Parts: sequence; structure tokens; C-alpha cells
Amino acid sequence: MVDARAEIPAAHHDAAALVVWGSSRRHLASAAADLPQRLRLVQSLAAGVEGILAAGFSDEVVVATGAGLHSRTVSEHALALLLALVRRLPEAREAQERHVWSDELGGLRPLHPEGRLTTPLGARVLVWGFGGIGQTLAPMSQGLGAEVRGAARSAGTRAGVEVIAEADVAAALPDTDVLVNILPATERTAGIVGREALAASPDHAILVNVGRGATVDQVAAREALEAGTLGAAGLDVTEPEPLPEGDPLWDAPRLLITPHGAGGRPVGADERIAANLRALVEGGEVSHPAAR
Repeated sequence: MVDARAEIPAAHHDAAALVVWGSSRRHLASAAADLPQRLRLVQSLAAGVEGILAAGFSDEVVVATGAGLHSRTVSEHALALLLALVRRLPEAREAQERHVWSDELGGLRPLHPEGRLTTPLGARVLVWGFGGIGQTLAPMSQGLGAEVRGAARSAGTRAGVEVIAEADVAAALPDTDVLVNILPATERTAGIVGREALAASPDHAILVNVGRGATVDQVAAREALEAGTLGAAGLDVTEPEPLPEGDPLWDAPRLLITPHGAGGRPVGADERIAANLRALVEGGEVSHPAAR
């Protein structure tokens, strides 16, 4: 094990495989420059490998992603954000800090009040970015009584869930109570959840982002929360990260921010590493290779 923030020591320059987790640009640049002799595999424990691909490894080196290793934890976090918002836990915490037994938050209430989402029961959930995480999240949400659809670049049925094409998302938003964003950050997705998407959503809709901060227009989201045209939002990712202390997004109403904590704990990493090392030695196929 070496320091993932520093250059790779000379004693390890003969490595045939490199496991990457939380590595700095300096570390990756050192790996690309100093391990060219025997290096055959770079195994990332993160799903995104843009930084690894940009480091300049030769085409002979297979870069394997950590896709799927975070599906359960990110799904858990997305549900935690949603449940906290529909059950108004941040407001309950504020009342607790004031030692106030809030009649507004408790007592007898209608299940589906006008203008506010208070339960996942019957909630129409659209998961935008329906890969491994979305396909893990869908049955968990259905177990709570939600009606779930996915959205991806092409339509179809995946993991037993109806998936609409991204071109049809705008038409689907007026009938969406919860938009869960699990999109990657690309030129195509930059700010894609912006004013138009938010305006098309019902005023009671909840936005949950466990994808990438750059995919949401944060100014538009804050303005929608302030205007009451967005019911609530749970953001685990922002642009930039960390979110600056003085950013007005912090003070938006009905907003719950967590510091990119949805993933960060790969599930099954040891098994993935072992399987790909076996494939490397035996001439088999490495699982989850990145497109080069």
C-alpha cells in the first residue's frame, strides 16, 4: 500500500497492477509515467475513471472501473435523503434544538395533502441515469410503495422497470413527484436539471441528486426552492466541492445537503480486485473495462 496522494515510490515501479482509490492527479501522473514497464491493469474502485484516463496510460493498459461497487450504498443514501425530506426530519431536528414540540410536524394529518409530498406511498419516482445504481434503487423504492420509472439514453425495460428515453424526460416531468438524478458529469449533462426541467415539474416535486453536482443548475434550484416551485431537494453532490461557505445555496429553504457521502465505501472491492487479477494472470476477460 502506498500514499495515494504522492508519487509512487521507486520500489514499486515494477508493478503489473495498480488499484486506484482516492488518488490524486500527482499520484496518477506518476503511475502513468513511472510504471510503463510491466503495468497491465489499473483497477479503480470508483465508477468514474475520467481522471485515470486523462493521466496518460498507454493503450496496452486495461483500465477497469468500480461500476457496481457503490450501487447499494448510493441507493441507501438516495432513499435516506428522500425519506428525510418527505417526513420533514430536518425541520423536526430544528424544533428539537429549540425544545419545541411542533404541532405542525405531528398529530393527525392527511396522507396526501394538497401541495406537499409526505410519503413515498404512491409517489411517482423518475430515476434519471438508470444504470447499476438506478437498477438497485428501483426495487428498494418500490418496496416503500413508490411507482418507479427510469430514464436513459434509450427506452426499454431494464430490471423489470419501464425506462423512457432521455428525449421524453421533459414530457414525463409534469407527472413526476420525485426526480432522482444519478447522471454522470459530461458536456451533454452539464446543467441538464435546470430551469426548464424544474419549471416542468410539479411545485411539490422533490429533487434528489446522488450523481454529479455539475448536472444541476444550482442557481435555478435555489431560486425554485425560494419561490416555492420546487417542493424540496436533497443534494449529496454540488459544484464545486466542497461547497464554499458563503454560497447562498446553503440557506435555501427545504434543502438537505450532505457532503458527497453516498458512496465512498465500495461493496465487494476485494472480490472485484481478485477476479480481475486472476483474469490478468490467466488471460481471461477483465470485468467492467473502461472504454478508451
